[in-house]
Amino acid sequence: MEEEALLSIGTFARRARLSHKALRLYDRHGLLPPDHVDPATGYRYYREGRLAAARLIVRLRGLDMPLADVGAVLAAPAPEAARLVAAYWDGVERRHAAQRELAAHLRIHLLGDEGSPDMYEIQEREVPQQLVLTEQRHITPEELPDWIPAALGRLAPVAEAHGGLFGHPFVVYHGDVNEDGDGPVELCVPVDPARAGQFPVPSRTEPARTEAYTRLTKAQIVYPQILSAYDAVYAWAQRESRTTTAAPREVYFADWSQISPADPACDIAVPLAD
Repeated sequence: MEEEALLSIGTFARRARLSHKALRLYDRHGLLPPDHVDPATGYRYYREGRLAAARLIVRLRGLDMPLADVGAVLAAPAPEAARLVAAYWDGVERRHAAQRELAAHLRIHLLGDEGSPDMYEIQEREVPQQLVLTEQRHITPEELPDWIPAALGRLAPVAEAHGGLFGHPFVVYHGDVNEDGDGPVELCVPVDPARAGQFPVPSRTEPARTEAYTRLTKAQIVYPQILSAYDAVYAWAQRESRTTTAAPREVYFADWSQISPADPACDIAVPLAD
């Protein structure tokens, strides 16, 4: 290989808008190894055709994309690379939305405004008696986001095989889930009451009830900021002299994978005495 056919590291770095330090970093991570290293001097040389990859790395790092993700994009064909970039940025937007809600939650907490009537709109509704398939477990806050869709993935097919879902799935918190408590938590999937006794998984009857509830976006559901919504519902019940009669629950009415962080996704609901 003739050195004249290659660009020196200085020229390549200048044209790629990368520092020598960055080039060495990307070499160590296998992202942009030199095409030739002089065995006597250790000087690095790059083919001019590598500039496109180098400039793509600059742009991807401009998104604060981790090096492992950058490597996956570089190694993928164009359509898959585009999908990876879109998926990465979708994750960034979800994290930013969650962090925005966390900042709001912390502001409420520090000001002592938990349950403020200005933060959440509280409404009432009547819910009829329901037959529900159930799965219950003790759980940590970190495990909860994975367990809910996994449990739903086990119960929903059973419901579909026996007449379908007869309402929105909901999660009942029979105990606190936080740094000091692990529930238990129960996922409930409403099913056809006429098929009682036909299901191969546990089921029970959920009594008819009046609920106080507030609606949250996907971004507001993240722990611990979701706790502000629970505080608001209980504070409303106290102001209205209403008695809560059963464990609080989260009612999931949207396809989680298809909605944006700003879309309505869940109701925080608490049963009330009539």
